[in-house]
Amino acid sequence: MYIISACLLGEKCRYNGEGFFSEEVKRMTEGHRYISVCPEVEGGFSVPRPPVELLEGRAIRPDGEDITEEFLRAANMVWDRIQSEAAASGEKIELAVLKARSPSCGAGTIYDGTFSGKRVSGDGVFAALLREKGIKVISEEDLI
Repeated sequence: MYIISACLLGEKCRYNGEGFFSEEVKRMTEGHRYISVCPEVEGGFSVPRPPVELLEGRAIRPDGEDITEEFLRAANMVWDRIQSEAAASGEKIELAVLKARSPSCGAGTIYDGTFSGKRVSGDGVFAALLREKGIKVISEEDLI
């Protein structure tokens, strides 16, 4: 079973109200069970919503508001749902394919927290949680 960022399947759940459909992700899910997730939406954030970047481990909006606790709560809530669905199906979670550079789902590279477009090494809040749980995490860019 895979975990897939909902926006990569075309769901319009990104901060700007858009999806980010990935043909590569869609192809890899064919014939495979997967769980679609958007930690930010499932955590109660609106669509659209102000952008968020990670700065020194904190989830920050452009106005400086720190919403780290909300991001952590959302990540844990989604993890609990995933565990329940996987247990109910009797399947093991093999892989997570998450949206590149997202403050929740970014895998390996995220924005630096200055809202300048600069990228740094790191994981989004949800991606980091999955790695802690022993789940292999990649972005859609790793499929290209």
